[in-house]
Amino acid sequence: MSEAIPGLPPAPAPVTPRDAAAVLLFRRRAVGGVEVFWLKREKALRFAGGFFAFPGGRVDQTDAEVAVVEAPVEARLVVAAARELFEETGVLKARGVLPDRATLDSLRTRLLDDSMTFAQVLASHDLTLHGSDFPPAGRWVTPPYLGHRFDARFFLVETDAEARVWKGELESGEWVSPADALARWDQGTALLHPPNLFGLQVLSRFTTVDAALAELRHTTLVDSRFISHRIEFQRGVFLFPLETPTLPPAAHTTCYLLGTRELLLVDPGSPDDAESQRLVDFVRELERDGYRAKAVLLTHHHGDHVGGAKYVADALKLPVWAHALTRDRVPVEVTRTLVEGEVLELDGPRPMRWKVLFTPGHARGHLTLVDLASKAAVVGDMVAGVGTIVIDPPEGDMAEYLRQLERLKSEVGVIYPAHGPTLPEGVAKLDEYLTHRAWREAKVVDALRSFPSPATVDELVPKAYDDVTAFVWPLAERNTVAILQKLVAERRASERDGRFALLA
Repeated sequence: MSEAIPGLPPAPAPVTPRDAAAVLLFRRRAVGGVEVFWLKREKALRFAGGFFAFPGGRVDQTDAEVAVVEAPVEARLVVAAARELFEETGVLKARGVLPDRATLDSLRTRLLDDSMTFAQVLASHDLTLHGSDFPPAGRWVTPPYLGHRFDARFFLVETDAEARVWKGELESGEWVSPADALARWDQGTALLHPPNLFGLQVLSRFTTVDAALAELRHTTLVDSRFISHRIEFQRGVFLFPLETPTLPPAAHTTCYLLGTRELLLVDPGSPDDAESQRLVDFVRELERDGYRAKAVLLTHHHGDHVGGAKYVADALKLPVWAHALTRDRVPVEVTRTLVEGEVLELDGPRPMRWKVLFTPGHARGHLTLVDLASKAAVVGDMVAGVGTIVIDPPEGDMAEYLRQLERLKSEVGVIYPAHGPTLPEGVAKLDEYLTHRAWREAKVVDALRSFPSPATVDELVPKAYDDVTAFVWPLAERNTVAILQKLVAERRASERDGRFALLA
């Protein structure tokens, strides 16, 4: 990604959330307290791949075919919760005489391969759903900045049945004490979306079902639209997406607030004062909880990363830190220049140490931050969770960018990009980027080879980028120039008067 370029269409409007249901499945422990059943989502899934979650999914049309006795909310939401629970864990929460395990497994298989509907599964053994078995436990809506959005109703369900995950969309599943689950979140080894984090926090204090439900239903962590602004996928990494003039399909730049008490504010990028004020208000909310903002840090100089830096720094009376090559290119005074290898120490209940990496290629003064404990990496515009990164000469250098991507493979775990969703499998994403860039370079080479005489960039782009629509070609032109400059530097191509040719 990069800052917006005139002439490109705007990013699409946020998608409408789809109805969904999820189940906080718990069982009581003989020693007191409860265990919950959580799942690790398969890393390739488009939404929350690699995250830990509770059983659940979107509402299907067929869910309306099932009646619910005394449904506490819309019946189809309860049905979706019961169906997803059965599909993902094998737990069938229904009234009647449940069949044996082998029969349940057979029914689960037929439900998953669409040879039976959930209504047919229940009818085959005269089973019914009762609303009292699915007490509502809150409502959460996915924030607009994510490309996949759900209006999810949660239910608190108790069981003593066996729960088992079958691999497919899920990588694993296990019973875990809420305290142990939260410890893994604290260490950065289990990423959690806000409703799942909150659910575990509530159940870690479990005394009675009624008390847990009261907390779950009346959380102050969501606004009137049921959207949470307090997003902390792992402890010490807050995400605060801001609307910015960036390249589509992105419409936001994520400002990261790093720390468990002292906070670094990374890339407050919105030039809109109202957006920047939202961030200021959030910081002040955190300060009431004992946090303390320490500095604004800029990964690089592009407008969609620095647009709100002066507003936020002035409002919170914070210094601004950046690389020396960024210092004179931003609309705010940089009071500390950061260098490769230095470690930024943040005090707190769990002190954090963030290593500074100098990662040019997209921008000359680009920085990446890596948490030394968890290897979480805040990467600015080195990698995107949506779309790709524009390498725009003379600022951008394709050869250097590729060297930095390769280097990051030994440094990172989870990747937190400025644009798009978090990437739990950071090294896999870097490999994907490197493979894609090599493939695109080969396309440029093939385009050069197809011309009997030296060709211009304008002539090469339609051939090298014949897999994308024409409105992307202005961006493709900049990437093509970067690739051609790399080929010339490697003596694989020549350039004269703006025309390029392969060298034998």
